[in-house]
Amino acid sequence: MIIATIALAAALVQQPGAEAPEPDLAVISARLGGCAADFTVKDAEGEPIYAATVHVRIRYGFLGIKRMDLEVGTDSAGQARVEGLPDMVKPLTFDIQRAELKATVEQTHLSDCQATYEVSLE
Repeated sequence: MIIATIALAAALVQQPGAEAPEPDLAVISARLGGCAADFTVKDAEGEPIYAATVHVRIRYGFLGIKRMDLEVGTDSAGQARVEGLPDMVKPLTFDIQRAELKATVEQTHLSDCQATYEVSLE
């Protein structure tokens, strides 16, 4: 019994440790269509900004009567994704903010349904 315990302990010591998993990308979905917008938010020096807020208001339905506000924070790599955006002609305006730093990005679905943006907050 003691020999079996020692052999098991030796086997566990020799196994390589599991690598740390990469952090998940911060994602929010509107579930209104197939378009998406990926953001990488950085400061003036090019360093990623953690917990910057990406906000968008989506108007949809007949005459745009229905509306939805989506908000997601960036992860430690300064990245966030908004998916499930509607396939519509009207552009969407994304407001990115961290403390007093702000930026605005506009997405026109006719040309960039699957958009990627590098945003610098200054």
